[in-house]
Amino acid sequence: MNTGGGILIVATKNKGKVREFQHAFAPLGLTVKSMFDYPQLPDVVEDGTTFAENAFKKSKAVGEALGLPVLADDSGLCVDALDGRPGVYSARYAGENARDQDNNLKLLSELEGLKQGEDTGQPLLSPARFVCALSLYDPADGMELTAEGTVEGWITSEPAGGGGFGYDPLFYLPEYEKTMAELTLEEKQMISHRGMALRLLTDKLAAKQRK
Repeated sequence: MNTGGGILIVATKNKGKVREFQHAFAPLGLTVKSMFDYPQLPDVVEDGTTFAENAFKKSKAVGEALGLPVLADDSGLCVDALDGRPGVYSARYAGENARDQDNNLKLLSELEGLKQGEDTGQPLLSPARFVCALSLYDPADGMELTAEGTVEGWITSEPAGGGGFGYDPLFYLPEYEKTMAELTLEEKQMISHRGMALRLLTDKLAAKQRK
């Protein structure tokens, strides 16, 4: 799989994800380009029932449109008390054009609604996990490499931190006594679902290139 002369194309318009991918691949000498660099391409409809289905759909559609290898990510938050929601709808939980704040408010409203009548004084509302599925697709030979990462935590009723994006201010990591949004980018890459999936994927890619 040829990454195109030091350029890696990532099928996303999420600025937070672009920043994390740029940070992750900089040590490998790769320049990350995103869908911001290819405004002529239409958005890919993410109608899969799993993160892996959506990731593959994006990597294949964009890869075939550009004739180049493309990395796509689909990730989200799965909350135990909500039977796994928001799941694949994480980015649009409060509507198609929802902002991160809108999604966070809806999540808290649903969780606090479940606890009506209770006065536990407990700021941790439910166990949850972030899930990331990655798909690297090469249209030259139809080859796909995949990887998935997860990180366990809790949803807290008290958002904290100015870093990260999405649900990071609500995702509390007991072992760090911080939310994901309170970690540095370096710390987040070490323990996050996306960081884990990226390490697995780069290991697979390195092993393939050695053959």
